Amino acid sequence: MSSPADAEEIFRAAIAAASTYEAMTASIERNSKTLRISSLSFDLKKTKRIFVIGAGKAASSMALAVEDAIGPLIADGCIVTKYGHGRGLRYMRVIEAGHPLPDSKGLAGSRELLSIAEGAGSADLVLCLLSGGASALLPAPAPGLTLKDEQRTTELLLKSGASIVEMNAVRKHLSLIKGGLLARAAYPARVLSLIVSDVVGDDLSTIASGPTAPDPSTFADALSVLKKYGLISKAPPPVLKRLKDGAKGRLEETPKPDERLFRRVDNFIVANNSSALEAAKAKAEALGYNAIILSSTITGSVHDTAGFLSSVALEVKKTGNPVARPACILMGGEPTVKVAGRGKGGRMQEFALECALRLKGDKGVTVLSAGTDGTDGPTEAAGAIVDSDTVRRAGMMGFDAERFLKNNDSYNFFKKSGGLFMTGPTGTNVMDVMMAIIE
Repeated sequence: MSSPADAEEIFRAAIAAASTYEAMTASIERNSKTLRISSLSFDLKKTKRIFVIGAGKAASSMALAVEDAIGPLIADGCIVTKYGHGRGLRYMRVIEAGHPLPDSKGLAGSRELLSIAEGAGSADLVLCLLSGGASALLPAPAPGLTLKDEQRTTELLLKSGASIVEMNAVRKHLSLIKGGLLARAAYPARVLSLIVSDVVGDDLSTIASGPTAPDPSTFADALSVLKKYGLISKAPPPVLKRLKDGAKGRLEETPKPDERLFRRVDNFIVANNSSALEAAKAKAEALGYNAIILSSTITGSVHDTAGFLSSVALEVKKTGNPVARPACILMGGEPTVKVAGRGKGGRMQEFALECALRLKGDKGVTVLSAGTDGTDGPTEAAGAIVDSDTVRRAGMMGFDAERFLKNNDSYNFFKKSGGLFMTGPTGTNVMDVMMAIIE
């Protein structure tokens, strides 16, 4: 057995199972009279026009599947995705934009999506394709705010250690498109969203900041997030003013579940982290490992979650619990990093570096942690692969793993000492996969 090679093969099996193109193709069926999307059917004679809009790291692959199924029926469409993640489309425009920090291209894309939605009528169908990353890719500043206000607030939240639910509670209340507002813009058109989940628990109001889902959060909730993470004094004054005004009832809230517009809206999950982990488990077993999925809902700090996986791996090595060797332990989810240093990296590279320090000297354990979208943080790496000798090898080259970790500089640690895991854009985005292989 070759643990690093096996780990890579197991990860790629997870990616294949979460293929957005395959998931979308299975969700759409058309004949001469009817269009079936998921569990719903639409009479093509009664549907005046079909518009396709969407955003996210996987949105372009999703749109390609839609074009292959119903291309000539599309009246107009636009997709916003991350730089380098676009695909050639025939019936829709593709706009590549900034992620994780929003930029002017994303702002232009948001305006296009809103324009299409607002132009739809009651006899039209608006098909919305959403995947992780759409929150950053669709900046649409509310009145009184600028793109720079959104950029600064996003940057503060990313470095604070706030969870994705907390981050999106804030972003939804600074936007004209998030938190159900895209669905409101399209009303009274029929809206159907197909969604690739990158959120623990598949919460529709959190994925992509829920542009077509009811928003249970409030201005007061958003304000409390800034207070919790000490950002009140750091947030742009216009952001703080908007949240305070909203909390006092001076501004209209985001759409809530009882609003009638949601009678015209359906949201369906087409792929998620659980499906990826199940495929990874099957591949591990086919390679001869005893495999176990610990959880698909991992959250919390990278420091704690990396410690948890490392501890379980060492327990397996020592006692054979909770699974006998050779073993493959799998976890999925989205842990968070509180950035205190000035280095470069992503949560999965930092996760791997944390594990490397904990596994130092314990031979026979390999860890791979990577983002399923193929890009971990603001880097071109998906994640990293480490083993019990990673820290020693780096030390022989003059690289101190603990110093790099303290500076949140995992990318440069692995770039210099070896261990970066590269996949390129995968066309999907179902959070992170973390695994430990015990020989």
